[in-house]
Amino acid sequence: MFIKIVIILLLLIVAASLLSGRTALGARQKDGRGKPGLRKLMLSVAAVLLVLSVAVVTIHLSGCSKNSESAFRSTDISGAKFARLAVLETLTDHNGRRVTSADFQGKVVIVFFGYTQCPDICPTKMVALQETMRLLGPAADRVQVLFVTVDPERDTPVVLAAYVPWFDPRFLGLYGNPRATRDVAEEFRVVYSKVKDGTALGYSMDHGATSYVFDPQGRPRLLIRYGEAPQSIADDVLKLLVGH
Repeated sequence: MFIKIVIILLLLIVAASLLSGRTALGARQKDGRGKPGLRKLMLSVAAVLLVLSVAVVTIHLSGCSKNSESAFRSTDISGAKFARLAVLETLTDHNGRRVTSADFQGKVVIVFFGYTQCPDICPTKMVALQETMRLLGPAADRVQVLFVTVDPERDTPVVLAAYVPWFDPRFLGLYGNPRATRDVAEEFRVVYSKVKDGTALGYSMDHGATSYVFDPQGRPRLLIRYGEAPQSIADDVLKLLVGH
């Protein structure tokens, strides 16, 4: 930005100098010493520089305005060729119902991968999404949060039904057999693995903490990083709901 400002100022200074030279040339011409050809050339150059300066300023300001109006707080992945929402149709929600894309038409969908025995990342993320829904107010009814378990061995639909809605009754837990879970995770580029830890639980699950956000047309639009403030998430969701 600094370089652009310097270039604009230089253009304006040169143009002003050339225009000021017009007066001097005019005075010299009256005395019979000016050269009309040189005067016309200098005026032409000054005019071109002024036009360029105005164009640069206009483009720069309009670009800044556009970016400030449309920028998201989270990472924009619009146009991504992965994370297709339709792949979730191989899963079942915690009510035992098979998921379909039609269920989410007209809604912003937030997809998060985790497991119910997670000691920190998952509950922290779920609380953040819970707060996001509160901040959205009535608009929250047009948002669907989906919790996809990466631990189908322990996270049965019954377990998910006791865990996921505790954060918000509108949240849905999604379950699939190990094969379906792996295929969905690969589509979303989510890596997870079982880690034996010697505790009473037997093992824990290493997994990514990124959430995916889809617009009301079902297109992948944003990646929400772990630790993102609920207000920032709510702001981005509202932008998607109004058509950004």
